[in-house]
Amino acid sequence: MSSTSTTTEALSDDDAHGIERPHLLDFSGWTDRPSDIGEPGAGEIHADVLVIGGGYCGMTAALHLARAGAEVVVAEAEFCGWGASSRNAGHLTPTIASDPQILATVYQRKAPDLIGFASRALHFTEQLISQLGIECDYAPVGNVSAATTPAGMRRSNAIVRRLERAGASVELVDAQEFGLPAGMLGGILEREGGTLDPGRLAAGLRVRLRDQRGVRVLERTPVHRVERHGTRLRASIPLGTITTDAVLLATNAFSAGISMAPRRAVAPLWVTLAETAPIGAADVAATGWTSAAGIYTQHLLLENYRLTHRSSIIVGTRRVTRAKPPLVARTPDPRTVQDLQRAFDARFPSLAGSAGSRLHRAWGGWVAMTTSLLPIAGQTPEGLHYAMGFNGHGLAQAPYVGHLMAKRLLGANANSDLDTIWRKRPRYAPTPQYSNVALRLAWGIDRLTDRMTSSRLDSAASSDRPR
Repeated sequence: MSSTSTTTEALSDDDAHGIERPHLLDFSGWTDRPSDIGEPGAGEIHADVLVIGGGYCGMTAALHLARAGAEVVVAEAEFCGWGASSRNAGHLTPTIASDPQILATVYQRKAPDLIGFASRALHFTEQLISQLGIECDYAPVGNVSAATTPAGMRRSNAIVRRLERAGASVELVDAQEFGLPAGMLGGILEREGGTLDPGRLAAGLRVRLRDQRGVRVLERTPVHRVERHGTRLRASIPLGTITTDAVLLATNAFSAGISMAPRRAVAPLWVTLAETAPIGAADVAATGWTSAAGIYTQHLLLENYRLTHRSSIIVGTRRVTRAKPPLVARTPDPRTVQDLQRAFDARFPSLAGSAGSRLHRAWGGWVAMTTSLLPIAGQTPEGLHYAMGFNGHGLAQAPYVGHLMAKRLLGANANSDLDTIWRKRPRYAPTPQYSNVALRLAWGIDRLTDRMTSSRLDSAASSDRPR
């Protein structure tokens, strides 16, 4: 029996037509909660390094530190992998600066360095999966930043030329020639990367971490505060203290509710994913999606689509809300799931009316956004090191940055990729662009664009009909 809690809160359209409602999960649709969650830490605990946060970044950092001979404690408020590590859509991409257009324009001068960082991060995660022998259904099929309008295709063509000059491995593809669903026109193919099961990756990292000599994993152990204690740092936990030489804060979106984290460093956003029931291979082929590449659209609030090893399709994002700390277990808003169903129906019209067209279950998670749209790393005046703010691209970047931060804590020479995201002073500006008012406005603009595009396409199709 699954340990994942569900609810079947009503979706009004489905109720009206007697259609089975999706299961709304309060953890992840990829995996269940582990059955062996560790006991909270207690008493006086000593370590060379304390890692706060048991996601991709924290787990990878702890593994590297321990293998170099350090005594490491990982303190996780829930269990390792509880956050976005187990909840994300599983697109392994070399995307940086939120989307290719921003990278090609706002960060034009820094683009070569940022593209190199993102590419090396992706390959690091690929190598980590291979070296640790983690079975997570990785399929190196690439991902496409898909255009749904003719204007989007023209913009994609210009962006591809800029990105190629900066060293990115991209190309412009036509939907029909490349094999994208009929609801897409084409877009920017990121040749590197693909899709995987993030729940299995997080669970695999957790197993390797708990088995690693030199690592003590404390689950259900939130850290309340960290203070300087002589030449060392002392962290307060509910049942004791942890005294250590160094602290790495790897709490990503959860940093917004932690007093030790730099103020305003990240804005936590709640995003939703939903999954269909299994779909037959012939039905998938009929949609035109023969490439199996992951897809995310070029809307202000993107839609993402991917095939799974379960023969289902996952759709996500579209409606996004600003999350307020504390970030506790929650289920998706039924209205958001309804909106995802409308998006799915529009992109996959050939599946309309079939059992596979209905969303079977939904879950959500937290994305840590930054003002710069780049990940950030640094050190607080109190001496805490931190790495966070992966802007939805943590599957590739969080393990790599965790590795780089571990090397820094071990006294290794500075890495140019870490320099690329390092902030000398932990001062961060407000983020009004991530307010719920701004996010609702972005959703409205996206829907207006969709309607205008649909109307133009319908008019064009009508004029082409014989009279």
